[in-house]
Amino acid sequence: MERKDFGSWLEGPPQLNSQQWPGERLGRPDKGPGSVARFGRRLGALVLDWLIAMAISAWLFNSDSWATLLTFCGFQIFMVGLFGHSIGHRVFGMQVQSMEGGPIKPWVGALRSVLLCVVIPVLFTDADQRGFHDRAGKSILVVIK
Repeated sequence: MERKDFGSWLEGPPQLNSQQWPGERLGRPDKGPGSVARFGRRLGALVLDWLIAMAISAWLFNSDSWATLLTFCGFQIFMVGLFGHSIGHRVFGMQVQSMEGGPIKPWVGALRSVLLCVVIPVLFTDADQRGFHDRAGKSILVVIK
């Protein structure tokens, strides 16, 4: 009986052998409109959106930490769910789209936003730089300009 090579959990998750850039296997370009948004843009948008939530929380709720988180979450649910982008996404030239390239449904924006606020799902990305919050809603954050 021949031994088949099944690999080991020590090797980590399977890697995409021929993928040269994030989104290639999804039919996305390497750069420009429609390409997968990279870490720098994502971080910039997140920081800007968080600063907006902090300013609103300071103005209305005396900078209460829970109020800041809930403001951020509500802001994300509203903006991403209805428009496909937050202010930070728009400033940094990004949009959340369905995997087919169209707009996402409002419930996908809500699910994505809640998972974003939990933080942990965002930290686990695949080879296409999609976090669990994007994979759960079958969405992708792409460059639009």
